[in-house]
Amino acid sequence: MVLIERTPSAGAAPFSPLQRSTPRVSLEASPPSDPILPYLWSIKETIDELRENPECYHAALEQLKIYVTECIDKYGDDYQYSTDPQLLKIWILYGDAISDFDKVYTHLEEKRMFLEDALLYESYALFLFAQGRVLEADKVYGIGISRKAEPLDHLKKMHIDFLRQLESIVEEPDEDAQPEPSRIQKREFSVVDPWSDSTMSNLLTKINGDLKKLTGYHKSNKIYSGKVPLTSSRNALKNKVVELGGRKYQIKGFSGIGAFAKLYKASVDGNTEEIVALKVQTPAFPWEFYMYRQLDMRISDIQRPSYGYAHEVHVFADVSVLVCNFLPYGTLLDAMNSRFVVGQHMDEVLCIYYTIEMLHMLETLHSVGIIHGDFKPDNILVCYPSEELTDDTFRSETRSGQNQGLCLVDWGRGIDVNLFSAGTEFLGDCHTSGLSCIEMQEERSWTYQVDTFGLCVVAHMMLHGKEMSISKVPGTGGSYMYQPKLAFKRYWNVALWKQLFTTLLNRGSDGNHVGNLRSLRRSFQDYMCSNHQLVVNLNKLLAKQKSSLCSS
Repeated sequence: MVLIERTPSAGAAPFSPLQRSTPRVSLEASPPSDPILPYLWSIKETIDELRENPECYHAALEQLKIYVTECIDKYGDDYQYSTDPQLLKIWILYGDAISDFDKVYTHLEEKRMFLEDALLYESYALFLFAQGRVLEADKVYGIGISRKAEPLDHLKKMHIDFLRQLESIVEEPDEDAQPEPSRIQKREFSVVDPWSDSTMSNLLTKINGDLKKLTGYHKSNKIYSGKVPLTSSRNALKNKVVELGGRKYQIKGFSGIGAFAKLYKASVDGNTEEIVALKVQTPAFPWEFYMYRQLDMRISDIQRPSYGYAHEVHVFADVSVLVCNFLPYGTLLDAMNSRFVVGQHMDEVLCIYYTIEMLHMLETLHSVGIIHGDFKPDNILVCYPSEELTDDTFRSETRSGQNQGLCLVDWGRGIDVNLFSAGTEFLGDCHTSGLSCIEMQEERSWTYQVDTFGLCVVAHMMLHGKEMSISKVPGTGGSYMYQPKLAFKRYWNVALWKQLFTTLLNRGSDGNHVGNLRSLRRSFQDYMCSNHQLVVNLNKLLAKQKSSLCSS
């Protein structure tokens, strides 16, 4: 039986729906009048028999099928048990027993039973995974997460683990063997421009059905007909009220402009305490909203605040409006240019702190198959902790909203690696001055280098106050190494910075990209933990920087 015998993790313990968060069933645990109690007890004993006595495996398996089938026939649709997690676990075993979990899932959807329980989606995704139906499994995780099935954080973690496993289980097909449904075969290498008009058109067509199901997605085939034209000049919109989806947004100010979009600060329904960012884009472009929802699904709750939030998007025939969180302290570029650092570079301990933040962001992001694609200081918002940072902040492997320092926004150039064939690499230039990675400059294919090069540019700007220029120097065996032209100051931690730039500017062949990011992050964290005075100085600098940005 698939759900008892199989799990995507090699070497992991066998999985049974009855084993997760389920105490041993006993007469004391349920009322004696409970008619499914005998089935629960018999099923539990039979599963124990399956595991403990291999010689009785087939007989016990047949007996288990009889128990779960009889229980479902009698009580499967009984609404007395419609919120009872123990009945859900029997449904899951039943789906495995009849080798048709699709039928079980469809039935429970129609009956609206157990749709708020994460175990339903986790188990169905596992079943699909075992059949090699990985795209369907990914969608099932997404449905459960969008419905906020509980425990939600556990479901997100299982989804992230699932995405990470896809990289490690890709196998070359055996020409002589019959194809197995659980085998995921490596597809041919291909190169794509992820930002070309044709690619974006194809991707939007591909995800159109999923877009419609996403919470907060609103589409009209008509042009926007509000009283205030959204395409008006930025000054013409100030203090005007824009109505979208029954809510009124009063434009308070202008926050930025791009090639196709304008960003406004707005209050909601007259509440001056509720402030959002409105991104008005012409022509309409729902891709960024899709990327935000992928972040919701793939990033754990504790890491999620590092990537910004989109509440909803309104798509019209001529324009789209993305409603996002507004953060009041400006961008990392503003911090670099603030009065606090005018005429000098940013203090090294601040550079280290923000570099740790950026490494952690990319480590998390790339591990779930997402590329930002436009990693630069004006797309990184600054946040300030509500309490002072401590040594434990830098000893921890996880982050929380209390010690988060940066937030990565503007996902219009985001790349969902999972939408492309395995092994796909990318061509195409970001066309942003100083931010084209080495592969772009040399017209070679790239993947995550577009983000890691951006990280190096930001770190260089913080350290030197200047954009980064690269030297190509001879290496060993006729190879070349890339390094920044400007030398590091003697009083900096030169070894740390050399390791960062050498690792991220030179494409490795070990295939352990995320591991390299993690190792670099830990080396910077270890340095912060080596001297308590570094953390003391950092807190003072953050307080001064915050004061400077608030008064500017």
